[in-house]
Amino acid sequence: MSSVQDTVFDIIAKESGIDRARITPDATLKDLEIQSLDAVQIIFEIEDHFKITMPDRDPKFDTESVKGLIETVEKLLAEQATQPVP
Repeated sequence: MSSVQDTVFDIIAKESGIDRARITPDATLKDLEIQSLDAVQIIFEIEDHFKITMPDRDPKFDTESVKGLIETVEKLLAEQATQPVP
């Protein structure tokens, strides 16, 4: 399990109040019965923690599933690492 996955699981559990053991990469936020307001807060917390900006309604990114969130964070972090520091 990657540290990104661990952190995303922790943020989802904290913000939604659900047991971390219920969270799997294959679950969707809907499967976990996470309300849309909580989902937005989860996205904000992920952005704050990783210092990234998640894409809004970009069809190339899946932000509805846990796996999609993890992959999006990993991709954005990899892109960030290749950017020159201003």
